[in-house]
Amino acid sequence: MPDKPIQVLFLCTHNSARSILAEALLNHIGRGRFKAYSAGSSPRDKQQPNPLGLQVLQAAGIATEGLRSKSWDEFARTEAPHMDLVITVCDNAAGEVCPYWPGQPATAHWGYPDPSAGEGSDAEKLEAFRQTLHALRQRLELLVNLPPEKLERALLQRAARAMGAKP
Repeated sequence: MPDKPIQVLFLCTHNSARSILAEALLNHIGRGRFKAYSAGSSPRDKQQPNPLGLQVLQAAGIATEGLRSKSWDEFARTEAPHMDLVITVCDNAAGEVCPYWPGQPATAHWGYPDPSAGEGSDAEKLEAFRQTLHALRQRLELLVNLPPEKLERALLQRAARAMGAKP
């Protein structure tokens, strides 16, 4: 196991749903081997994590304290934590020109539909968040169970990109 946790940044457009779910989930299941963060390419003014996402996380027993929506600019600063892996979780953010990330981390794209974009009853919206959390958990379980030798930068990038490939 590395001396320090593998730092992972999840990106989405607004940093209110998918990236927040991924951050909280990886910090929960990462067994200290991973430290997750999330950010958005263009969070709205006074953006907050989606309450339905927080509700789903809490129902799953995953801590939500400290989760907040933020711009990816926070992680492009020289004093920001250096990421080992940056994963986009929405197609919009994947197509945008990202800032330069200090340390040149491995990158991957894992696209998920936006659970907050759907119409329907509160129960249907909540189910969309549950489904997204479940889909994220499947990939993140694979990531946290990679053997230590697969977590070197080049191998990590290859493994993370393979996890995001469409079946």
